[in-house]
Amino acid sequence: MDLKTVIRSIPDFPKPGIMYRDITTLLTDARGFRRAVDELVQPLAGAKIDKVAGIEARGFILGGAIAHQLSVGFVPIRKKGKLPYKTISQSYELEYGTDDIEIHVDAVEAGERVLLVDDLIATGGTAMAAIALLERARAEIVLCTFVVDLPDLGGAAKLRANGKQVTSLVQFDGD
Repeated sequence: MDLKTVIRSIPDFPKPGIMYRDITTLLTDARGFRRAVDELVQPLAGAKIDKVAGIEARGFILGGAIAHQLSVGFVPIRKKGKLPYKTISQSYELEYGTDDIEIHVDAVEAGERVLLVDDLIATGGTAMAAIALLERARAEIVLCTFVVDLPDLGGAAKLRANGKQVTSLVQFDGD
């Protein structure tokens, strides 16, 4: 199965000129979802992972399934103000302004080996903020993995330039 065939492309969303890659169609396809999770886990064979961290919101779905398959805990990385306990926060740049993401102060312990998961890597801003946040909590990022990479936007290259290992299942060029 070619996973690209179960990812919907929506032109001009959320604004004109953007080709949105929608993985909800992948998630509703039982074979596609299972295959995506299996392929995201495969590079970790033999690696010691303590936690999976997923970026809100589709990273929660994928990360939860991966954490279950690896029999490890899951860490939600949420937008500011969504977590109920004490948090640490990281700001990052958006196209027009800034935003913040957070984790609970006790979400990871110093030295824990963490897999970072999200559905898509575009410019890399959110992923870089998630890495900075987890590293401030003294976690070690073992791998950053995504279903979709938009290589023309440079996010995966930015993570690699910062010394991170990055994998993705499919690439859509020209986005």
